[in-house]
Amino acid sequence: MADLKLTDVAKTYGGTVNVLKEINLDIEKGELIVFVGPSGCGKSTLLRMIAGLESISDGTLEIDGTVVNNVPPAQRGIAMVFQSYALYPHMTVRDNMTFALKLAKKSNEEINAAVDKAARILQLEPYLDRLPKALSGGQRQRVAIGRSIVRDPKVYLFDEPLSNLDAALRVATRIEIAQLKESMPDSTMIYVTHDQVEAMTLATRIVVLANKGIAQVGTPLQLYERPENEFVAQFIGSPAMNLLPGEVVETGAQTKIKMATGHVISSSVPTTDADKGLKVNVGVRPEDMTVTTSDDAVYEGVVDFTEALGEVTILYFKSEGGAEPVLAKMPGIHQGLRGKTVKVTAVPEKVQLFANGQSLHYR
Repeated sequence: MADLKLTDVAKTYGGTVNVLKEINLDIEKGELIVFVGPSGCGKSTLLRMIAGLESISDGTLEIDGTVVNNVPPAQRGIAMVFQSYALYPHMTVRDNMTFALKLAKKSNEEINAAVDKAARILQLEPYLDRLPKALSGGQRQRVAIGRSIVRDPKVYLFDEPLSNLDAALRVATRIEIAQLKESMPDSTMIYVTHDQVEAMTLATRIVVLANKGIAQVGTPLQLYERPENEFVAQFIGSPAMNLLPGEVVETGAQTKIKMATGHVISSSVPTTDADKGLKVNVGVRPEDMTVTTSDDAVYEGVVDFTEALGEVTILYFKSEGGAEPVLAKMPGIHQGLRGKTVKVTAVPEKVQLFANGQSLHYR
């Protein structure tokens, strides 16, 4: 398996349309890196550049210390699993998995050993003699993954491999991919998805792409608990993090912030004397909010709508002036709150502070 290094990588179409710029990323052997971001942010384009299916306009891509910008895709030691299964419909599962090895003129012993190993890992042994039409969507995707495994590549690339599956199959196949990674601990994998659950459950590290570059790189919990900027704060997590205006009124290890409602709250994000009077956005995740009667409320407003989901209740507060509604996601059942004025708060450790779009925690 391989290490990858991207240095100042950029992608431009026609010399004028800049899609990606200054992509700097080190991927270590054995990691499962997930690219996420909004539609059109360039995550699939970046994956295709690594695969060699798109040219690199600027910068360098290294695999195991060798620059591969001009190396053909077939010689990069990379295997790619696409959204569509792209299986040969007239070939059995075994033939689909052996096709590339036969083209590479591998011996029958090598081919059979590779297919048997991949079939065992992916639990495809009972289906080796079936045609793709006799398989479920999840099984077909496993065959597509198996076709990559038999090649024993340096790097596995996954381009939204679960997007064509229904919800139940997506969950089952996601678990299978996680188990596959555990069974191949030295394998290096790069995975593109728009699904946050896939990213949070599969990734060693997540790369959030936005504004033609990288917004943040970190472990799933780092991005969730300590986002570097407001974009990551609202992109990671569902529902999105609430951002509320406030002003720093007391600095130190425990910062005091006066909210627009007049309430004063605490945050564990440290500040200095120079920050007194600083206008900030206070970030609190809906699931970190609790109903309170005290004066240290993060927010106070009229509940406009509630979603009673059984295990949780989501409160939507009435918004004014076209602003995004404030949400509170609380465990259990909370009835009779619609139309009432409610205060919500959060413990200081869960209160984030942002100035000019950037987290004060990382200064």
